Amino acid sequence: MDRKRRHRHTAKRRQEQSRRKRSAQEPGSRKVNVQEQSKRKVNAQGQSRQKRRQKKAAFDVLSGAVLIIAVCVFVFSLYQLVLALAPYFAGGKEYSEIKELAITADEDGSGFRIDFDALSAENPDTVAWIRFDEPSVISYPVVKGSDNEEYLTKTFSASDNKLGAIFMNVDNNADLSDRNTIIYGHHLNTGGEMFSELLKYEDESFCRENPYFYIYTPDGSVRTYTIFAAGVVKDTAEQYTVGFASDESFANYIEVCREGSAYPVDVQVDAQSKIVTLSTCTNVRDDERFIVQGVLTATD
Repeated sequence: MDRKRRHRHTAKRRQEQSRRKRSAQEPGSRKVNVQEQSKRKVNAQGQSRQKRRQKKAAFDVLSGAVLIIAVCVFVFSLYQLVLALAPYFAGGKEYSEIKELAITADEDGSGFRIDFDALSAENPDTVAWIRFDEPSVISYPVVKGSDNEEYLTKTFSASDNKLGAIFMNVDNNADLSDRNTIIYGHHLNTGGEMFSELLKYEDESFCRENPYFYIYTPDGSVRTYTIFAAGVVKDTAEQYTVGFASDESFANYIEVCREGSAYPVDVQVDAQSKIVTLSTCTNVRDDERFIVQGVLTATD
């Protein structure tokens, strides 16, 4: 009896398993499986799109931050540039106004005259006016301060400005009567104002084509100087000597100047000569200067 019951139970279990197997193979079941697979695929695609959106959002945030930083750097750089250039524009405008105030000349440039009364009213330290045919930008009033520092950062009109002024050595006589008179001016990194273009005299051919400069004085005189030496020297060089004990010491000084020149210039200079030394920085080394030296060859 027990054996028959077990046999029926086993047969019934096999029938149930067969039924489940057939049910799994029916079209409806397959449809459910396909739907589940499709649902999983859609979910996977959604997750992928979400990840892409998250990555894009992160990239957009990073790009925006980089753009903001770049704009800030640009604005700051522009601000720094404006700060750096502003003194040049202001100083250049000031000196243009001074030239309009003091200079009178014919339409062709001849008959060049300086109104020293107007200049002295503007600045009592005025002692002269210096001018080159070329480089023509060098056409400025010359002042003499209480020391050699005052006009390094102060313009002719007493404005605080890195252009400074063209000024005479404090140890020289204002009337250019010394054997060697030194006149200083800045070499600027931006623009060609002041004595920046003196460095054109590094070129020997330029010197031969433009050998003269002129100094006008309040007594109405116009002094013509012929360039006899130009070159780079140390800021403590012998060329900066202004006092000489004898004709012999001055003659030795002249030889030092000729030897220090970047090229020989055949111009007569002797113990009776009057020299003007124009000095500016090279902007290469702090202890170097570029000088152009002219000897007085005519007075009108």
